[in-house]
Amino acid sequence: MKKFALRPAALVLFASMVLAAISAAQGIHPGAVWLDNRGQQIQAHGGGILHWHGKYYWFGEDRTRTNDPDKRYVACYSSKDLARWKFCGQVLALSDPERLGPHWVLERPKVFHNPHTGKFVLYFHLDDARYKFARVGVAVSSRIDGHYSYVRSFRPLGQESRDIGQFIDDDGSAYLIFESRPTGGFFIARLSEDYLDVDKQVSFIHAPLEGGALVHYKGLYYVLGSHMTGWAPNPGVYATAPSLSGPWTEFKNVAPPEARTYQAQSTMLLKVVGSKQTTVIFMGDIWKPRTLWDSRYLWMPVEIGDGSFLLPRPQPWSLNMKSGVATIH
Repeated sequence: MKKFALRPAALVLFASMVLAAISAAQGIHPGAVWLDNRGQQIQAHGGGILHWHGKYYWFGEDRTRTNDPDKRYVACYSSKDLARWKFCGQVLALSDPERLGPHWVLERPKVFHNPHTGKFVLYFHLDDARYKFARVGVAVSSRIDGHYSYVRSFRPLGQESRDIGQFIDDDGSAYLIFESRPTGGFFIARLSEDYLDVDKQVSFIHAPLEGGALVHYKGLYYVLGSHMTGWAPNPGVYATAPSLSGPWTEFKNVAPPEARTYQAQSTMLLKVVGSKQTTVIFMGDIWKPRTLWDSRYLWMPVEIGDGSFLLPRPQPWSLNMKSGVATIH
């Protein structure tokens, strides 16, 4: 019998893929190294998820160490179970689009699908190294996992915009959440018909918070944010309202304050509707500013309902995609 030997590089790749498959089979492990189908660490920091034709597409900042330092990258991954992720490619590899200078910033990419034009629209925080530009950037693609072409940048509602979040309501209407430092709060704004702009302020929440995330659950809107402490974690907070326009309640802690949101910062709230249960997933980033490529992800199903919101202590868990039931391991 002829024997075959794997080369060292192939052996490493094979071992990584096996580990990724084992990890996915056991569920989601908050804070652990999360590998894609290639056995490589997932690069989707500050990201967002779009559910499209039975798959979840995860977009985020690609901080791979071998990237061209003059460009900024957005990676895309796809999954049917939120645990095993296939790398779809770097859908955006952008050179400095507005002559912002060295160390320019592209953060928190989020993708919307426009039902009128059929286009996929990518929003992101675009800034210079001093965070004075304070705009959103917009890029479009005809395919969800295709190449996104830069269109323009602007200040939504004429306001400075730094951290952004996305929200798609149950009726399909799409909104941008953005933090505006001079106003001491953040806005919720409805996107224009072509999704290349915002056309209406829906709410202004007077709270100096960033990392905005939003979900509609059983008749109430829940909005999350984090305090402004740079890369350092802090106690995340939430408020509720019967309508996007408010009135919003006072903010409360999402977890014990001393836990500092378990070292994570919110980036999105993902709602999975199953046949038996609707699960809301807190998506957060555990930032490592000195090694951003190794920043981790904290995803956990939250305890939510009747105006209460609690982020449990991180531990391994899994989700039955059909029933919507999350199980803590």
